[in-house]
Amino acid sequence: MGFRVGEKVSYPNHGVCFVESIEQKQVGDAKVRLYSLRVAANQSSILVPTENADAIGIRKIITSPQCHEVLRFIAKDFNEVETDWKERSRDFLGKLQTGCIFEAADVLKQLTFLTKVKTLSFREKAMLEKAKFLVVSELATVCRESESIVLEKVEKNLSRAFVKHGSAIEKSLAANQ
Repeated sequence: MGFRVGEKVSYPNHGVCFVESIEQKQVGDAKVRLYSLRVAANQSSILVPTENADAIGIRKIITSPQCHEVLRFIAKDFNEVETDWKERSRDFLGKLQTGCIFEAADVLKQLTFLTKVKTLSFREKAMLEKAKFLVVSELATVCRESESIVLEKVEKNLSRAFVKHGSAIEKSLAANQ
């Protein structure tokens, strides 16, 4: 899939970026076409070979109607969280690296739920913050709302997703008292 200059894209682990230019540079004996991306969150610049964009997971940002789909997805129930931290960590990292906002939203749901029942490790806290950033920043960009308003909506929908798991939270809290 090709991108155009001025288009907004999502780059895994960096979030929303703008395609600033498409350049051609000499690398060794070959000329390589590159996307010059500007990261919206921190204004840093990334050069990506155009032929590797799909493999890296760069994609067009979601559409306005998909904003509602993502929020509905966040409010939906989810599978039980993996108990083995190694498996859980590997799974979450893989989901974040796909660049898919729904995968990032799933990581956000599960890790937020885990904060209700246990203290997260440093790595899990970092993944939770990354997932929250990826979801909230893209929704804010597409929905044209402030990140604080989008975060409120996300948190409201997260609380709906936890209804099924309420008894598990209560049991865990009772066991810790």
